[in-house]
Amino acid sequence: MPGAREELIAHITEKAVFHGDFILTSGKQASFYVDLRRVSLDHRVAPLIGQVMLDLIAGVPGVSAVGGLTMGADPIAAAILHQGAARGVPLDAFVVRKEPKDHGRGRQVEGPDVAGRRVIVVEDTSTTGGSPLKAIAALEKVGAEIAAVAVVVDRATGAREVIEAAGYPYLAALDLADLGLEA
Repeated sequence: MPGAREELIAHITEKAVFHGDFILTSGKQASFYVDLRRVSLDHRVAPLIGQVMLDLIAGVPGVSAVGGLTMGADPIAAAILHQGAARGVPLDAFVVRKEPKDHGRGRQVEGPDVAGRRVIVVEDTSTTGGSPLKAIAALEKVGAEIAAVAVVVDRATGAREVIEAAGYPYLAALDLADLGLEA
């Protein structure tokens, strides 16, 4: 019987990998596109994402919350939060808005307070590293300590190098080879 990782790979390759001509966030052309929103909000796949990502981040000490820039990170963080609760691993989730609210409390980071806490910035996929870095800037502004950036699928388009050059560990649950793709 396949494990969570193998099941996740099967769902992604079947439902979230598209072949054709695509322009990526970086402006580069690609012959395939990985659209994880097709599966990260699916009731069968979200728990698998949570399990695989929870396994991925298990070795990072002292982490108490996960989240990232809305929209790609939201279902990933929620999946990790729920799987953590099921395993007895206490992790909160947070959402980083693209811009601070212009009303109410004017917050950019929503959810439980992350000041003074070690957090992991999550993302479904990252092409350039821009979204995690934007989330990191907002999180550091409110006093969070960034333990790592963790993505479900690394597209091998330079995000790892950008994140690591900025001084943050980069973790990926899956890469293109896992999905039968080449960069």
